[in-house]
Amino acid sequence: MNSLAKLLEAALFASPRPIPTEELAALDADASPAAVQAALDELREHYDVDGHGVELADVGGGWQILTRAEYTEAIERAQMAVRPQRLSAAALETLAIIAYRQPIGRAEIEEIRGVNVGSILKTLLERGLIEVTGRAEGLGRPLLYGTTSGFLEQFALRHLEELPRGDELAVALRPQVVAT
Repeated sequence: MNSLAKLLEAALFASPRPIPTEELAALDADASPAAVQAALDELREHYDVDGHGVELADVGGGWQILTRAEYTEAIERAQMAVRPQRLSAAALETLAIIAYRQPIGRAEIEEIRGVNVGSILKTLLERGLIEVTGRAEGLGRPLLYGTTSGFLEQFALRHLEELPRGDELAVALRPQVVAT
């Protein structure tokens, strides 16, 4: 493994969050973007080919060293991993609305859900899953919300385009018919 790949590995190992390629490139001013990408590819291949228990993943707009999926359950069972706090059904529903409709205002979310979402928005903001992305042009210039890179990281997405499409959700959520 070359010295740039080792440097990137050390930075990724030390970081609790995904690191964007641009930040990794800043570690070595002499490295070109192509050299950084080649070092990342070398590091990913190293973990894949040599059969390591971790992998290099492109998550939430950055790179992170993660436990391989096949070992996650055993580690969680032993309570070795830090678990993200669970979200309530109401929080997940609100988060889904924001993810699919962003930027979106509180009034629109409440219209869709049919209930007040003030406390849920506060919780999602505190957890870093959503952020204020601007203000609407309407009366009072209400705040608009959108998802964050923390949202992408929490749900292991590289970008929002990886969210299931509406037609895929309709099929997945259709009630199962049991033949008798």
